[in-house]
Amino acid sequence: MKKLIEKAEILMEALPYIRRFYNQTIVIKYGGNAMVDDALKEGFAQDITLMKYIGLNPVVVHGGGPQIGNVLKAMGKQTEFIRGMRVTDSETMDVVEMVLGGKVNKEIVGNINRHGCRAVGLSGKDGGLIQARKLEMKEINPDTLTPEIIDIGMVGEVESINPSVIRALEESSFIPVIAPIGVGKNGETYNINADLVAGRIAGALRAEKLILLTDVSGVKDKQGELITTIDSRRVQGLIDDETITGGMIPKLTCCVDAVNEGVQKAHIIDGRVKHACLLEIFTDLGIGTAVGRFE
Repeated sequence: MKKLIEKAEILMEALPYIRRFYNQTIVIKYGGNAMVDDALKEGFAQDITLMKYIGLNPVVVHGGGPQIGNVLKAMGKQTEFIRGMRVTDSETMDVVEMVLGGKVNKEIVGNINRHGCRAVGLSGKDGGLIQARKLEMKEINPDTLTPEIIDIGMVGEVESINPSVIRALEESSFIPVIAPIGVGKNGETYNINADLVAGRIAGALRAEKLILLTDVSGVKDKQGELITTIDSRRVQGLIDDETITGGMIPKLTCCVDAVNEGVQKAHIIDGRVKHACLLEIFTDLGIGTAVGRFE
């Protein structure tokens, strides 16, 4: 009986959060180990299904870097990265679109549908969802001390988001699952960082939450301890004093931009923890780092 009561108490802990987030949009960037471990893939699909059934509107934006790398390797094509960005020529772009918009996207859709919801796969090309432009990467030439543009191919950045197709799907009780592929003004196809796409979509939808699933427990201080909450206005200071470094900088910048565009809170959480999304949204303590306006 004690165990049954404990289960009931867990449900009661979730009740105020279910009430607060009912009919609200939650944008989740799905990536990292959570996309390749079978148990975590199953847990993620269950999380999304439960959110939908209790009245939330989840929107999934996914990555797929390892899957792209595996296909390129099987083709015998070398992959080059500059500042963490995959150099994407036209042949590589074809593979990116095939893997992200095809194999990976449809697997996620299938997993969610198998648990009783109705998910629909999209790329940024569908309904003009993601208008993009070529990403200009610059570095300082050490000889001339002037900035020079580095060409990394068909890598893009978001120019604008048209959320009407997402709204239409939400109104019909479908779950959008979005591959981060954008389209240029002349029909060009661009590969875009999934974190950035998720952040811009969350902003365009004025989502209640943006959740970035990662392979770390969250943002840590200089002593290696988890920082559970960060006021968005303090992030630049944490970057300046090198509390935040490396790959966490673009993730936090994405969170700050989303908050500035009207998202209530952005979360960086450990996708290696089963049911990470539910633990962050529906429990008092959560499991990662929340970014918002706290002061």
